[in-house]
Amino acid sequence: MPVEVTIPQAGESIVEVQVGEWRKNVGDRVEIDEVLVEIETDKAAMELPAPVTGLLAEIRLATGTAASVGDVVAVIEESAGDEVSATTEPSPVSQPAKAAEPRVMPAAKRLMTQNDMSATEIEATGPGGRVLKEDVARAIAERAAPPQPALVPPVPPDPTAAAPATGNREEQVVPMTPLRKTVAHNLVQAQQNAALLTTFNETDMSAVIELRNRHKERFLEIHGIKLGFISFFVKASVQALQAVPAVNAMIRGSDIVYRNYCDIGIAVGGGRGLVVPVIRDAQSRSFAEIEKAVAGFGARARQNRIELSELQGGTFTISNGGIYGSMLSTPIVNSPQSAILGMHAIEQRAVVRSGQITARPMMYLALTYDHRLVDGREAVTFLKHIKETVEDPPRILLEI
Repeated sequence: MPVEVTIPQAGESIVEVQVGEWRKNVGDRVEIDEVLVEIETDKAAMELPAPVTGLLAEIRLATGTAASVGDVVAVIEESAGDEVSATTEPSPVSQPAKAAEPRVMPAAKRLMTQNDMSATEIEATGPGGRVLKEDVARAIAERAAPPQPALVPPVPPDPTAAAPATGNREEQVVPMTPLRKTVAHNLVQAQQNAALLTTFNETDMSAVIELRNRHKERFLEIHGIKLGFISFFVKASVQALQAVPAVNAMIRGSDIVYRNYCDIGIAVGGGRGLVVPVIRDAQSRSFAEIEKAVAGFGARARQNRIELSELQGGTFTISNGGIYGSMLSTPIVNSPQSAILGMHAIEQRAVVRSGQITARPMMYLALTYDHRLVDGREAVTFLKHIKETVEDPPRILLEI
């Protein structure tokens, strides 16, 4: 008995997804709840399991195809118990998946019928790869237009000109994933809708490095996780957010919403690009809890297993470009938040201490903030608070 596999509801606001990598091929045996294919949304990737046990008889939507919630992606020929006929062959339509024909809007379909055209001849520009009436009209005009004669005779090659490029000059064109589309849209919206400004400072990491080296082995033994630098900055950010509430606020319409909790997003690189999972109630988390949360985010982001719920919300974001070697940058605010902290690489630099020039491990810090909500004085005060806390870590325990 054939069973259709459909695109499930992936979230309240998600109506369109993109079919990712298929884990099974036509004719393969699949077990119930075994992963068939990855589905990419504008927030994360999710795995689509088999609803029944049987043979994968048909793949209807190929990798890279846009689809909507409820669309059929595959058909499974259900088997009774463990019995699967060894002679069962996939039906003629169950060949390796080809790219599905684009969807055609009604007005476009009528125009195609009148001009004896098929959807495969037309470049679709509508949402989700849909063929619009304008696409059909453009294709008709291009087909009817006579070739333009050359107005000038060809120019003979110039013997003194540079030789044409040789070697491998192939190009690879791949569809933009929903996640990348959303990232691009949100970053442009943030720059267009907010008054973004960045302020900088630098912090001496000597005290944190010394404290970490002194306790890292015992920390690992007790908590089962390495002690990194990110937990110090999360703790310092929590105290700074509590000291400067405007940085933890957001604009909602004509109102300002102040939050008395700190849900801090940590930007991590994943298999589909940068994602920002959120540490909820960071103000009540210990160093070990923060380190375990960040390590878990990083591991699951590389496997594209971040849950949608973990990416939602957030009152403030920390981005550590230093792990990639960045010396200085101006991060973009993750709207509707009002600020983002950028960490950078730790480098030995010459500084003056007690009138003497000495080399210290220094890190540049950047705070990008929405000037509609956060004044320059508040932004500088916030960043200075983080600098002073990191340079004197016992302040974290004393909450000063």
